[in-house]
Amino acid sequence: MSDSAHPPFPLLASEDTVGLDVVRGTLADADAVDALGADIAATLEWAVTIPRPSSLGATWELLASIAARDVAAARVVEPHLDALGILDEAVAAGYPDVDTAGSWGVFAAEGPGMRLEAREDAGVWTLRGTKPWCSLAADLDRALVTAWVDGDRRQLFALDLRDPAVTARTGPWHARGLSRVVSAPIDVDDVVAVPVGEPGWYLRRPGFAHGGVGVAACWWGGAMPLRSALADAAGGDGADQLSRVHLGRADAALWAARAVLLETATVFGAGTAASEGLRAARARTVVADAVETVLAETAHALGPLPLVADDAHARRVADLQVYVRQHHGDRDVAKIGAAVIEETDAW
Repeated sequence: MSDSAHPPFPLLASEDTVGLDVVRGTLADADAVDALGADIAATLEWAVTIPRPSSLGATWELLASIAARDVAAARVVEPHLDALGILDEAVAAGYPDVDTAGSWGVFAAEGPGMRLEAREDAGVWTLRGTKPWCSLAADLDRALVTAWVDGDRRQLFALDLRDPAVTARTGPWHARGLSRVVSAPIDVDDVVAVPVGEPGWYLRRPGFAHGGVGVAACWWGGAMPLRSALADAAGGDGADQLSRVHLGRADAALWAARAVLLETATVFGAGTAASEGLRAARARTVVADAVETVLAETAHALGPLPLVADDAHARRVADLQVYVRQHHGDRDVAKIGAAVIEETDAW
């Protein structure tokens, strides 16, 4: 089965027929995009036309299904939809509207030796400095960026990346996975920006946890075609019991991760979840572990041949290996442990 033949995945509740219809229509449009994920300009041109699903389950369904087609395409679409969702949250919280036209990214990472500062003068905010890990900055129209205010507080701003005083670096970016999704620093030289929320709002808002699990939905969807490859191998002529063991381990891991995504979408969507940050961290860890399991089982079952002879397979593996590193392994697991100590009844 080719990647583009994958239907929506069953993350949505069966009664959400409207959500499913939106996802199906969007995926039909995705299948009409030439070089989805490989041609960044064409992928972004399609991304800005995507109707935003009305529920978390539908959003994660869409992201997973895009990732099943092409991991890099999901890596392009996810931050665009996340940015629009953040802007919606800001309006709902009483902050001023921001023009949402064009393609968007979200740049919130920090790095040693790089700092983006925000200054306000007579009601006008300007940004100056360097921001690391700005994915597709040379290709996007706008981005939501975090910058430091008064030295020790972070605030979110809407930044026009087309301003000539914004310089998107081309590297370093020697990635073999997600090679076209360049994530390099930007240099900002006194560029006017629009504040989105007050200092600290970006990290405190409920959608912060939701967005993190949306990334995990991309990881999960991106791994599903590897399960299909394992099933093809295990069902082929001459397949032995070991091939079925590899398939079984991958299947069980992805099935458990799907259950976690579904439960998380249901609880978050109801708006009654306590400790959303802890729930999101758990979900991300379960999905990341599942993807790591699938990558390992695929490598052991299929050997080197598809990695050197099958371009789509090799690209998917390389893309997933880079993308899933947005989960920081044991450091993120340690944060779960710390949160459990503080919130022992947070189930």
